[in-house]
Amino acid sequence: MNRSPDGFYPAEEEASSLSGVSWGAIFAGAAAAAALSLILVLLGVGLGFSAVSPWAHEGVSAKGLGISTIIWLAVTQILASGLGGYIAGRLRVKWANMHGDEVYFRDTAHGFLAWCVATLVTATLVLGSVSGVVSSGVQAGASVAGGAASVATQAAGTAAANSDGDQYGYFVDSLFRDDRPVAVSDDAARGTVTRIFVRSLSNDGQLSAEDRTYLAQLVAQRTNLTQADAERRVDEVYARTQKAVADAKLAAQQAADTAAKVAAWTSLWMFIALLIGAFFASLAATFGGRRRDAVVYLETDTYVTTAPVR
Repeated sequence: MNRSPDGFYPAEEEASSLSGVSWGAIFAGAAAAAALSLILVLLGVGLGFSAVSPWAHEGVSAKGLGISTIIWLAVTQILASGLGGYIAGRLRVKWANMHGDEVYFRDTAHGFLAWCVATLVTATLVLGSVSGVVSSGVQAGASVAGGAASVATQAAGTAAANSDGDQYGYFVDSLFRDDRPVAVSDDAARGTVTRIFVRSLSNDGQLSAEDRTYLAQLVAQRTNLTQADAERRVDEVYARTQKAVADAKLAAQQAADTAAKVAAWTSLWMFIALLIGAFFASLAATFGGRRRDAVVYLETDTYVTTAPVR
C-alpha cells in the first residue's frame, strides 16, 4: 500500500485528523429527546390533575398517584431518551476502516452524550416550572399544617395584640388585678383570658395558681358558679386547650415526616428513572448507528464528481 509523504497510510492519516464525536448528531438527538420529554411531562401533569379530586374518597388515592407518577416518569425517560439516542446514532458520520468494537463504543458514547444534553435542557426548562408548581403546593400544605399547630397560640396572640396593640398585655393586665370580683365587660374578659392562655401555652404549658384563681373569678361572675366550680371549669377547659394544641402539633409533625419520606422516595425513583433513560439512550444509539452503517447508496448515471458521504 502506498504511503503518504509523511509516512502514514491515507486512511490512517484521515482517521487521525477526524474527531470521534459528531456534535451535530448529538445536539439533534438531545433536542428531540428534550422536546418529547416536554410533551410527555405536560401530558402526565394534565392526566394527574384530571385524576385528582378535591373531595374526600373521590379520585385516585395518594398512593395510586405516586405509583402512576413513577411509572409515567420511567416511560417518559425510556421513550424520550430512546428517541434521542437513536437519532444521535443514525445521524452521526460513518466511521470507515474502524474496528467494530470502537464503533460500538462511539455509538454508546453518542447516545449517552445526547441523553446528558437533553437531561440538562429538560431540567432547566421543564422541571424548573414543574418544581415551582409542586413547591408552591408543598408550601401551602406546610402553611396549613403549621397554622393548625399554632392556631391556639399565634391566632389568639394576634387577636390580643390587635385589640391592645401591646405584646406585653399579659403583664399590663396583672397590674390591675384585684382580689375583689370586679365586674368587667365581656370583650375585656375575653381578651384577658386569651392573653393568659397564650402566655401559659407558649411557656411551660402550666397554668399558674394566680392565673387560675383570677380566671375562676371571671368565670364565676358570668356563670353564677361558685369559686370552686369555676376553678374546676377552668381546669377542664384549659386541659382541652392543651390537648388540642398537642394534637395539632403531632399532626404537623406527622405531616412533616410524611413529606420528608415522600421527598426521599421521589428523589430515589427519579435517580432510577434517569439511569434507565441513560441506558436506553445508549442502547438506541447503537441500534441507530448500525442502521446508519447499513445504508446503501444508489449509483446514478451522472458525470458530476461528488464528495464521498461520511
